[in-house]
Amino acid sequence: MIHSKDNSEHYIWGNQCDSWILKNTPKLSVKQEKMPAGTSEKLHYHKIAEQFFYILKGEAVLYINEEKLPVKEGESISIAPGSKHFISNESAEEIEFLVISNPPADHDRIEIKE
Repeated sequence: MIHSKDNSEHYIWGNQCDSWILKNTPKLSVKQEKMPAGTSEKLHYHKIAEQFFYILKGEAVLYINEEKLPVKEGESISIAPGSKHFISNESAEEIEFLVISNPPADHDRIEIKE
């Protein structure tokens, strides 16, 4: 089956951020996500999952182990298990990106109290 935002399961997270589940198996998760300007997720880490972010539109900022890393359209970044991180949209435009997790990170997310 061919998957797209039009025919995939959708949910809202955070402050009106969108996620479309393009693939979800016990070994791999692929999601397309959209974040409005000025939004961010909460600081967290994954014990097992490795994540890969690929920016489709705009410029995201990823904070990984207290390092601030701007990631532009067409660029990607990997996050190792155990790394404290979050993605932020500090621009005036929405951003869109793929987040690929191996294995899926849905039940492997530990939020860090600030």
